[in-house]
Amino acid sequence: MTPASPRHRDEAVHTIGRDELWQKIQRGDRFRLVMALNEWAFRAKHIPGSEHFNTPDELFEAIRPDEEVVVYCTSPDCHASVALYWALHEAGYENVRRYAGGLSDWESAGLPLEGDWT
Repeated sequence: MTPASPRHRDEAVHTIGRDELWQKIQRGDRFRLVMALNEWAFRAKHIPGSEHFNTPDELFEAIRPDEEVVVYCTSPDCHASVALYWALHEAGYENVRRYAGGLSDWESAGLPLEGDWT
C-alpha cells in the first residue's frame, strides 16, 4: 500500500460516523471492518468484528472489490486509514468508507472493544 498521492488531496474521502457504524454492527450487516494499524495494535484493542491484514496481498486476497469495506485506525489525525482507503480505491474497490473517529472516538463513547488491553 502506498500513501495517498497528491492528486487525492482534492478528492473527498467517504466517511461513516460512529452511530451509523455501531448500527451496522448491531444489525449484523454484511461488510468488512478493517483496522489499518499493525498487528500489535490490533491485538491490544480493536472494534468487535474487525479484521487485520499483515500485508496488502493478504487483504486483496481476502476482500473482494464488490464488498463494502470500512477502514479505521486510532483517531482523525491517524493517516493509516486514509492510506488504506486510497489503496483500496486505486485497486478498484468502490464501496469503501473511513471511520475517521477511530478507536479514540469509539472508546470515548463507551462502545465495546476487543483485545488484550480491554
